[in-house]
Order: sequence, then structure tokens, then C-alpha cells
Amino acid sequence: MSEQLYERIKQDPNYIQLSQTRSKFAYLLSIIILVVYYGFVLVVGFAPEFLAQPLSEGSTLTVGVPIGATILVFAWVMTGIYVRRANKEFDTINEKILEDAGK
Repeated sequence: MSEQLYERIKQDPNYIQLSQTRSKFAYLLSIIILVVYYGFVLVVGFAPEFLAQPLSEGSTLTVGVPIGATILVFAWVMTGIYVRRANKEFDTINEKILEDAGK
């Protein structure tokens, strides 16, 4: 690709919108996941007795295990949300940008 093509793409309003929208969305999801993860770490550090409670009388499974598993599933779901939006919205805009740049 030539420098002119790169510059034309950088000046495309669709490209500017795509890069801003994608960045904001990625930052939002990253912040949400970091808050959840660090929230869990803070509970582990400051209230370990809460996570050490058994789920039921005589159970060896503690409250912390399902909470940790839920956090992992939550991270997968957040990744899925990003991938779905990227495949539907971001890829469509990207194809339009490349099509317009080829003209």
C-alpha cells in the first residue's frame, strides 16, 4: 500500500468514527472486567472469611469457588460481546472504508 492510500484512509470520516468507537468500546469492556477482577482480589485480601464460608452445612465447597467460576464465565461473555459487535458493526464499517479507499 502506498503512503497516499494510508493517508486517504486516515482522513476518511468512517475510519475516524470506527477507531474512536472501537477504542471506547474496548476501554469500557476492559474497565468493567478489571473492576470485577480487582474487586474479587480485594475481597480475597480484605474479607477472606466471606469467601471461605461453606456453601452448605458440611460442604467442602466454599463461596469463593462459584464466585471465581462466575468471574471466568463473565470474562468469556464480555469477550463474546466484543467479538459479536466487531463482527457485525466494526467489520462492516471496515469493509466500507477499504472499498472507498480503493476508488
